[in-house]
Amino acid sequence: MIATVKTSMRERLVAAATRLFYAHGLRAVSVDKVIEAAGTTKVTFYRHFKSKDDLVVAYLEGRALLEREGIGAAIAHGGGDAETVLRLMAEQIGMIACEPGFRGCPFINAAAEYPDPDSQVRKTVAAHRRWYKEAFASLAAPLGPERSAEIADDLMLLRDGVMVAGYLDEPDRIAASFLRSGKAVIAGA
Repeated sequence: MIATVKTSMRERLVAAATRLFYAHGLRAVSVDKVIEAAGTTKVTFYRHFKSKDDLVVAYLEGRALLEREGIGAAIAHGGGDAETVLRLMAEQIGMIACEPGFRGCPFINAAAEYPDPDSQVRKTVAAHRRWYKEAFASLAAPLGPERSAEIADDLMLLRDGVMVAGYLDEPDRIAASFLRSGKAVIAGA
């Protein structure tokens, strides 16, 4: 007998929002569309989320968790070897950018739609970017604290660029470019 996994209504709302927000954009998707996709009511929606922005934050936090798990696994697997970590990241980026429906980085997209840096959405984006820079800095830690912060900035810029290029350019070339560029940044340090 196959057991079914029961998901909470909050999880269903976030899952529906994740599909819709990423495919169509945050501002283009109404709460009503999310409610309809989740198969629930407005009353139920507002029991779980005070506002659409709270749902957007939950969506971004879910995406952040997935990215952090993936990058964390690459760092753990790399065992302190920055080139191995960059290769693993490049492979993942290449696979993601080649998936049907790839629309770039959900955090860059969210920042474009929420220009106010004091909004909770932008604060969530900023927190994820800080985490990414800390992860990149840990790769460069053997080069010293000053250099690791600079390298983290450079790698973040490359990561942002590859996420945009993966949407606009030929995705099959993106992974190789990220790996070459990342290695050059670290070697140049």
